[in-house]
Amino acid sequence: MQHSAVLTQEQKKKIMDEMKFDNPMMVPKIEKVVLNIGVGEATVNKNAIANAQEQLTLIAGQKAVVTLAKKSISTFKIRKGFPNGVKVTLRGKKMHTFLDKLIRIVIPRIKDFRGINHSAVDPGGNLNLGFSEQTIFPEIEYDKIDKIRGLQVTIVSSARDRDTGKKLFEIIGIPFKKD
Repeated sequence: MQHSAVLTQEQKKKIMDEMKFDNPMMVPKIEKVVLNIGVGEATVNKNAIANAQEQLTLIAGQKAVVTLAKKSISTFKIRKGFPNGVKVTLRGKKMHTFLDKLIRIVIPRIKDFRGINHSAVDPGGNLNLGFSEQTIFPEIEYDKIDKIRGLQVTIVSSARDRDTGKKLFEIIGIPFKKD
């Protein structure tokens, strides 16, 4: 099986046959990949945002932008407009390069990996993956990180439902749990 985020003609034909699409334009494709790190400790550690931004930029190969709190939450000492995370949106060649790395290098590095849960595909046909630490990415040097942080990866597809999205992700090489 070829591991590439760009669908080959054979992969498109396979989706068309299995999903019973009569028009090749109905075959879903991956539109973008969004990577996100929430930095809750930014209220007490001023360097946390800069460190997370640097690490996410290394992982994505594109500069990460700082996200700001949309509303104040006094329980968590968060004020509206304060930085609370970093994110990157990948499209085109960088997106395909990242997905290739995710499927070939990162997912096989996960300890005790038994496949991605089927519920990771949302009703809109997008795949949401949560990683408990950024160190499974090959660009991150363990000695140079200040703190282990979680990382959210959302792969947005043009699929309209969960089944079509799941079929698309299976065909590009995402390993789901066996039933």
